[in-house]
Amino acid sequence: MKEHVADAVPRGLRLLRAFALGTAGLAAVGAGVVALGLWAGDGIGFLDLFRTALVMLATFWLAWGAVVVLIGLATPPGPRPEDRRITARTVAIVPIYNEDPPATYARIRAMAEDLAAGGLARHVDIAILSDTQDPALIALEALWFGPMSTAGAADGPRILYRRRRRNTGRKAGNIADFIRRSGAAWDFALVLDADSLMAAATIGCMIRRMQADPSLGLLQSQPAIIGAGSIFGRAGQFAGAFHGWAHARGIAALQGGAGPYWGHNALIRLEAFAESCGLPELPGPPPFGGHILSHDTVEAALLVRAGWQVRLDPDLQGSYEDGPRTLLAHAARDRRWCQGNLQHAALLTAPGLSGWSRFTLVQGILAYAAPVLWLLLLVTSLIAPALATPFEPVLIPLLGSNPLEGSMAEWLARDWAVPILPPDQAARALGLALGVVGLLVVPKLLILGVAIASGRARAYGGPAAAVVSTLAELALSVVTAPILLLYQARAVAEVLAGRDGGWPGQARGEGMTRWSGVWAKTRWITATGVVLGLLAAVMAPGPALLLWLLPVWLPLVAAPAVIRWSAAASPRALFRTPAETAPPAVLTRHAAILARWNAQAEAGDAVPAGAQAAQAALVWPGHG
Repeated sequence: MKEHVADAVPRGLRLLRAFALGTAGLAAVGAGVVALGLWAGDGIGFLDLFRTALVMLATFWLAWGAVVVLIGLATPPGPRPEDRRITARTVAIVPIYNEDPPATYARIRAMAEDLAAGGLARHVDIAILSDTQDPALIALEALWFGPMSTAGAADGPRILYRRRRRNTGRKAGNIADFIRRSGAAWDFALVLDADSLMAAATIGCMIRRMQADPSLGLLQSQPAIIGAGSIFGRAGQFAGAFHGWAHARGIAALQGGAGPYWGHNALIRLEAFAESCGLPELPGPPPFGGHILSHDTVEAALLVRAGWQVRLDPDLQGSYEDGPRTLLAHAARDRRWCQGNLQHAALLTAPGLSGWSRFTLVQGILAYAAPVLWLLLLVTSLIAPALATPFEPVLIPLLGSNPLEGSMAEWLARDWAVPILPPDQAARALGLALGVVGLLVVPKLLILGVAIASGRARAYGGPAAAVVSTLAELALSVVTAPILLLYQARAVAEVLAGRDGGWPGQARGEGMTRWSGVWAKTRWITATGVVLGLLAAVMAPGPALLLWLLPVWLPLVAAPAVIRWSAAASPRALFRTPAETAPPAVLTRHAAILARWNAQAEAGDAVPAGAQAAQAALVWPGHG
C-alpha cells in the first residue's frame, strides 16, 4: 500500500483548508448572532435557539460555496507534467442502461472518429457495457452496433459491446464486473456516461498526465454541459461553463490529492481501482441499505485511503455531457442523488478514511440537508409570532434621575415617562437577508467582472451578452429556487420515511410536457405555496411578512407556469457558451453524424446504411 495521502498533506494546503473552514464558520456565527438579536425582543426561547441553529447551519453551507469560488478566483492554474509519448493501453468504457441507442452510439461514433483523426486509435479502445433490461432496446442496441462500430474501421479504435443479463449493483456493479473479467488487458480506463462526449486531445492529455505521475489513481475532468435548447437547460449550461471553472478550481485547490470523483469523464488507473474500490453492500434494506448508489464519492475516498492520488484538473477542456433540460427532469435526477448521498451517513465512521474524505461525504449530505434546514427555518419563522409573548412597554420615570446638565436636563427632567421599546429589527432583518443574497450573488458577479476584464467574456458572445446572460440566469435561479427547495425537501423526507427511489434510467432530451402533465406533478407545490401565503397573512399583523415572503410563496403558487415556461425554447443569443461560439471538432462530428442518421431515418431506414440485424459476436481481451 502506498503512503497515505492524508499523511502527506503539505502545510500550505492545511492552512488553506483551515482558512476556508474558518471563514465559513465565522460567517455562520455572524449570521447566528444577527438572527438571535432579530427575534430577541420578546425574550429567547427554545424555538429562537432552534431557528438560530438552522440559520447557522444553512449559512455555513452557503458561505462554504462562496469561499470555494473566491479561492478558485485567486488560484492560477498550475502546469501539470505530461509524458511526451503515450505508452499505456486505455479503454473508454460507456455503461448504458435503457438508453436510446442512436443517441448514445452517435456520441461513441464521434469520439471514435476524433480518436482516429488524432492518432490515438491504436492506444484507446471503446467498450460499451450494457445493463439494458428492456427487450426492445436490447434488440436496437444489437441492430445499431454493427454499422456504428465498423464505420471507418480501418483506422478507427476497436469498439466492443457486451450486455449483462442481470444488472447487479447497477452502474458501479457493471464497471466492477468488467474490471474483474477484462481489466487486466488495459492500464487505464476512461469512465464515461451514456451522454458523455470527450475530445481526443483531452483524452490524450489525461493519459499523458497519468503516465507522468505513478501515484495518480484517478484524474477527473470538469465536464461542460452541451446540447440544451430549453430556457432551463441553457441557463444551466451557461452557468456551468461561465461560473463552474472558478468553483472547480477552488475545489481542486482545497482537495489536493484527495479530490472528487463525479463518476464519469474521468480517467482511472485500473490497478489502483481494482485493488482499492471494492464496494460493500450496506446492511439493511434500501433506501439506506443495499448497494451504494452514489458510488463515485466513496470510490474516491477508498483510493485515497489506499494511498493513491485523486485529482481534479480544471484546465482540461474538451469534456462534455448532457444536462437536465427541464426542472422536472432535474428533480427526478436529484431524487436519485439524494438517496445515494444520504446513504453516505453510514460510511462516515468507516476505518482508515482521510479526514478530508469524510468531510467530502459530509458535504454531499449537506447538499440535501440544506434545503430542509431552510424549509424548517421558514416554517418556524411563520409560527413564531403566534407563540411569542406580547411585548409590554416598560415606563421609567426620569424625574430627578437624568445625569445631563443644563437646559437639556431641565427639559428632560419634567415628570415624563419614556417607553423602552424593543430595538428596531428592520435593519437586522434586512442585513441578514442581504448577507444571504450576497453569498449567492456576489461570487457570480465577481466571476462576471473577471470574465469582462480578462477578455474571457468574448467566448460567451461578448461583454454585453455575458452581462445579460448572467442576470437572466440569476433571475431564473431566484424564481426556481423555492420550487427546487420543495422537491429536495420531499426527496429527503421520502428517504427518511424508508421509501426506495431506486436508480431508474435517465430521461434525456428536451422533455416538453403538456399542461395536464405539469399540473399533475406540481399541484402539491402550488398548494404548499397557497398555504404559506395564508400562514404569512394570518400569523403576522399587517402585510409585512407576506411581502417579505413574496419571492418564496409566489413562485410556488405559479410552479406549473414556471416549469412549463422554463421548458420552452430559449433564444439562441441568450446563454451562449464557448462550445457554441467555437465548437471543437468532436462536437462538429457529433452533429454531422446525428444529422446523417436522422436523414436516413426520415428516408425510411431504421438504422444507418449497411446495417445488419444481427448482434456482433465479440471476444473480450483476456478471455481467449
